[in-house]
Amino acid sequence: MNVLFITLDQFRGDAYGAAGHPLVQTPTLDRVASEGVRLARHYSQAAPCAPGRAALYTGMYQMNNRVVANGTPLSRGFDNLAYVARRAGYDPTLFGYTDQGLDPAIANGDDDPRLSYYDGILPGFSVGLYLPETQAGWLQYLRAKGYDVPSGWQGLCQGEPERPAEDSLSGFLTTRFTEWLAHQESGWCAHLSYLRPHPPYAAAGEFATLYDPADVELPIPPVEPDRRHPLHAAALRWPQVAAPHDEAEMRRLKAQYYGMISEVDSQLGRVVAAIEERGEWGDTLVVITSDHGEQLGDHGLMEKMGFFPQSYHIIGIWRDPRHPSGATITKFTENVDLLATLADALDVEQPVQSDGSSLTTLLRDEVVEWREAAHYEWDSRFMLLGGGQIPSREALARRNLAVSVGEDVAFVQFGDGSMKCFDLAADPSWRTECDDLERVFYAMQQQLLWRQSHLRHDLTDMLLGPDRRGRWPNHARIESLAKASS
Repeated sequence: MNVLFITLDQFRGDAYGAAGHPLVQTPTLDRVASEGVRLARHYSQAAPCAPGRAALYTGMYQMNNRVVANGTPLSRGFDNLAYVARRAGYDPTLFGYTDQGLDPAIANGDDDPRLSYYDGILPGFSVGLYLPETQAGWLQYLRAKGYDVPSGWQGLCQGEPERPAEDSLSGFLTTRFTEWLAHQESGWCAHLSYLRPHPPYAAAGEFATLYDPADVELPIPPVEPDRRHPLHAAALRWPQVAAPHDEAEMRRLKAQYYGMISEVDSQLGRVVAAIEERGEWGDTLVVITSDHGEQLGDHGLMEKMGFFPQSYHIIGIWRDPRHPSGATITKFTENVDLLATLADALDVEQPVQSDGSSLTTLLRDEVVEWREAAHYEWDSRFMLLGGGQIPSREALARRNLAVSVGEDVAFVQFGDGSMKCFDLAADPSWRTECDDLERVFYAMQQQLLWRQSHLRHDLTDMLLGPDRRGRWPNHARIESLAKASS
């Protein structure tokens, strides 16, 4: 069986056809969902990119993997998705990026250049195409084709509407993958990590005009100033994340975001066609997810941050040709579940460190006890690390929040001791707070129990001794980590 693991950066969970979006055209995603299982309430565990991907790749909540920002190193001691694939006999090959920073403990001195950037490659992956933040490979490709393009990645992406979609960033990655695929024997494993629909909000070629801004829906407005949490109030003043006040500009940005989704969907169509031409589509496991979501103007915000669900509710599709379904799972699922589920699918031992639960029983439509809420975290200490005197450890530790999204309430606990509890039964838009103290207390208690039951356990559930009692890490994992750090 082949394994195709796809991430679409900053992809909202409601922004494609199979999820019921009335406007966005995504025939490829819809097809894959119809042949597999769509995870309707699937959540990322952190934002932005590096924290979201650390949770995805390690199967661990942020409170355990401790990647809290773009630039936080990933500890060398963790198992990950690539190692799981290797234990199953694959050579997992990356196309794109993984945004994981080097652990300083294995650096070659303080001047190791890998300590100067966070967008490194997750240990365990072979590289088919590496696209760092500079997008250097794509830049060289465009210049070789005669385009006069800037060096900065944002300027490169902002110019997408001026070039045909065949020369887009997504198209470039897709072409490199299909070229690699032509030289592979069956039994390959690839991770396609697409940047789009990540901003800048500029779709490629004809996709830039695919959607009329007049047709897009307007975002959820923010609550009145006296009802805003201080974090929300502050974010609305930050130019980087505050949504445009001008309705025409907001509609234009949404139309471009949807155009980027349709463009990357068309590139996925090329991927599917290439696999079908090899006669392997019926033997290919496909997983599609994202590292985090996108506010897209909801609650007055853009990008990804804070506590609102638009930054964390993401696309989730699992297609295993051995178990065709077309079903939709409405239980709460999380990105940390995917590592354990992949291990199950590849018939290897699940990582001991995993905070997630294998989706295997849900995929088989079996009756099983399951979580009552989805959980995610956000940390803003990076805002205090911009130079000058470093704040105290206690001050940094307070710059975080944890969210539990249940059936009828969403509970937000902030590091400074404040909290919010939203009544989703009365208002699913997160604009109405719950005033029933019994429900608030229950939500608070459930989140505390979640945190207590997921304290890091990869070494706590074992005892040294000749009889090897407890849950010991897979021996192959220990060997692979030793090789990676040598």
